[in-house]
Amino acid sequence: MTVEEFEEFYAQKVARLTGQLYVMLGDLQEAQDVVQEAFVKAWNRRRQLDRDGHPEAWIRTVAWRLAVSRWRGRRRTADAWRRGGGPPVHVEAPGPEQVVLVDALRELPARQRRTLTLHYLCDLTVEQVAHEAGLSTSTVKTHLARGRAALAHRLHDFYIEGGPVV
Repeated sequence: MTVEEFEEFYAQKVARLTGQLYVMLGDLQEAQDVVQEAFVKAWNRRRQLDRDGHPEAWIRTVAWRLAVSRWRGRRRTADAWRRGGGPPVHVEAPGPEQVVLVDALRELPARQRRTLTLHYLCDLTVEQVAHEAGLSTSTVKTHLARGRAALAHRLHDFYIEGGPVV
């Protein structure tokens, strides 16, 4: 199957297959997810699918198997929670410091926020942050410096206004 043939096949069959899986699963979002994932798998096998002669059936079968696999994963997770005594009964609410910190982080540009999170919360080095974020080390250092300065300013106001003193 050529790229153009596969694209045409996708355009003709995706809605039909999604509808079929929706009826089987009873969950439209799940049906859309597994059909899309099955088409991704089919893309890598498109030449073989053409020889087999039943690409729609192959995709429907793969989508169904993906859904079953997801159900099993969710069931295993639920079983593990039950065996472990379930989720914690009481989860401590975030304190005012955490709420203020999260609010201050939300005000930062996305790249600064990501850089600060990778460096301070994920404990990555500047070089590791640069690699993961696709930035130069000097850009990472700039984001860290500017982010710290912006946070210091925002958090300073909180502590001056009578918030906790650390």
